[in-house]
Amino acid sequence: MIEPHAPAPPGCPPPWSAPGDPTGPARLPVRPGTGRFLVLAGVFVCAACGLVYELELVALASYLMGDSVTQASVVLSVMVFAMGIGSLGAKRLRPLAAAGFGAVEATLALVGGCSAMALYAVFAWTGDWGGVWANGPRCLLVAFSLATGLLIGAEVPLLMELIQRIRRQDAGGAVADLSAADYVGALVGGLAFPFLLLPFLGQLTGALLTGAVNAVVGGALVLGLFRRDLTRRARWLLLLGNALVLTILATAAVLVDDFERAARQAVYGGDVRVALRTGVQEVVLTGGTHGRPLALFLDGRLRVSERDELRYHEALVHPAMNGPHARVLILGGGDGLAAREVLRHPGVARVDVVELDAEVVRLARTDPALSALNQHAFGDPRVHVTTEDAFVRLRGATPAAYDVVVSDLPDPRITASTKLYSQEFYGLARRVLAPGGRLVVHTGPVTAGPRVHWTVEATLRAAGLRTAPYGTGGRHTASAAGPDRTAGRSRAPRDWGFVLAARTDPRLRLDPDGPRPSVLTEASLAAGERAARGARIPGLPASTLVHPRY
Repeated sequence: MIEPHAPAPPGCPPPWSAPGDPTGPARLPVRPGTGRFLVLAGVFVCAACGLVYELELVALASYLMGDSVTQASVVLSVMVFAMGIGSLGAKRLRPLAAAGFGAVEATLALVGGCSAMALYAVFAWTGDWGGVWANGPRCLLVAFSLATGLLIGAEVPLLMELIQRIRRQDAGGAVADLSAADYVGALVGGLAFPFLLLPFLGQLTGALLTGAVNAVVGGALVLGLFRRDLTRRARWLLLLGNALVLTILATAAVLVDDFERAARQAVYGGDVRVALRTGVQEVVLTGGTHGRPLALFLDGRLRVSERDELRYHEALVHPAMNGPHARVLILGGGDGLAAREVLRHPGVARVDVVELDAEVVRLARTDPALSALNQHAFGDPRVHVTTEDAFVRLRGATPAAYDVVVSDLPDPRITASTKLYSQEFYGLARRVLAPGGRLVVHTGPVTAGPRVHWTVEATLRAAGLRTAPYGTGGRHTASAAGPDRTAGRSRAPRDWGFVLAARTDPRLRLDPDGPRPSVLTEASLAAGERAARGARIPGLPASTLVHPRY
């Protein structure tokens, strides 16, 4: 521990250090108490900015590459490791703590502020090429996590040196003061990201603004409070460096809308008609005019393609409608296409659609191309739409309320959907089935993901249901529909898998009294059942809320 300086006699000036003495008290333009407060305020702001960078990388990686658990684990583990390395490396900068801290903050502002835009750019222009380029976003994610962690780790040792130079105190007290400011700043940054930056500014502008705040506070702290510790040349270099960083961030903020449009066209093609971010996800509609086929993307994953949606929705709905079907519950299906197929059957008295995102339903009602594709299903008086989480809806539903339950939900490998493919969820679905009722579940592709398909089947059986697995081929579109948005076109799935379930052995047939599907036939349904059973993986455990297995 460095020995404290003896206090100055009453009426005498403080014992300023000799020029060039890095261990003596700092030559401040303000009182030591004010200087100490300003340093702790700087710690507070820098900690808030650092946590925003972390959350922004996690959120953008999960959005672009799927599997939020994996992306969060990669970002946080790499950053924590890098913070330790950065703390060790900062020991070499302690003799030049003020200059070192100014340089670290300027660099961190540039790296953290531009990370979201750079990651999105690499994904947009290389993420769907397949091969080695498909790993570009992941490599860049690790690189930004490493660089950001190194710089954040270097902050605290340098700030400790600066605050000790203002007024010497025991190391424990200094650590406690810095830690308190750091943790409170992290709390503010952690709350500001989801409640202020993300909804009002978006990921790209929010990151750029955070970088600008980081640069201004870091530069002001050093140039305003510790400028006497810097040479004239160092002051000018730091001032010019911060001005350059702020210019880059401001220029990027001005161009961010044009950048987003260009990146969106690179991802979705040039015929994007609707692009909006709801409170749940990003929704994009392409085509649907001038003879171009309509496509609906949710968080970058293809959800509906006019070219082949009929194969999917006929295979999903029609086998489950073989039997009593007066009361039907559709979980998901905000595009209205599953409801369209349900309404084709005579005898349907009520259809309840439970969709989490009200904006998707609004588009299905109002967008000319999408509403024409679903044949204005949501305008039918028998259809009742509820904006609610499917799990919550099943928990509050009346037992034996439905003859048919259609689970038209996103791929089970998407982390947010995993609970909707759990044994607990299917137990709730079983409870709402009337005697003789059926449940049909979309399971993702059979050939490309047999383990997921058969895990869903095993989970349904664990919930007390009998099952009839099947699939359907003929998928024409090659865009990623599963959890990973960066899947190359050559690896995109070419089929869909389903499981029909009931309390008794379900009959995998079409309703003899129902409408004739346009594509699905008894022969193709039987062939889909044989193909699915040919890919069977026996002995798989069920997926539960506390032990997801997708």
